[in-house]
Amino acid sequence: MADFIFLMHDTPHQTSDKTAGWPAYLDGLARGGHLRGGSAIGSGAAFRKDGAASSITAHLTGFIRVEAESLVTAQTLLAGNPVYEAGGTVEIRELPETD
Repeated sequence: MADFIFLMHDTPHQTSDKTAGWPAYLDGLARGGHLRGGSAIGSGAAFRKDGAASSITAHLTGFIRVEAESLVTAQTLLAGNPVYEAGGTVEIRELPETD
C-alpha cells in the first residue's frame, strides 16, 4: 500500500457548494480504511532563509491523505469528493517512503 495526498484546488467554475458532503465523504474513506488525515488550508506565507520567497499557492484549499494500492485506486477514491463532484480540480500526488 502507498500513501497519497489529494490537493483540493479552488476552482472558479465549480458547479455547487464546495462545503456540502464532506462528512459523508470522509466517513466513507474512513470506513474503507483509506483515510489517513486531512485538513482545510488557510492563509499563510512563504519563507526563505536567503532572499525573498515566492508567494503562497493561493488556489490550494485543503488536503486529504489516503492509503491506496496504486494511483489508479486512489483516483477511484475521488467519487463523492465534494470538490471533484462539483467540477473542481483535485490533484493526487504519491507520498514516497523515506528512510
